[in-house]
Amino acid sequence: MNGVFVATFKQAKRLIAIVVGFTVLLVGVAMIALPGPAFIVIPLGLAILGTEFVWARNLLKKMKEKIREATNSVKL
Repeated sequence: MNGVFVATFKQAKRLIAIVVGFTVLLVGVAMIALPGPAFIVIPLGLAILGTEFVWARNLLKKMKEKIREATNSVKL
């Protein structure tokens, strides 16, 4: 019985992370057209999704690299 509860808890935790992550990501995408800090909210959504999906981790990593490149080019 205990094993079933643990498996169900893990599934519920994963589902909550997925729903919250996609919600935050979609709000961030909407903020591109609407007023708001999309450049903060989109990476936050990807970070949440990155706990469950490799594609989100990879996309977040690419975004960080692009931001570093842009920052370095501005400093020069």
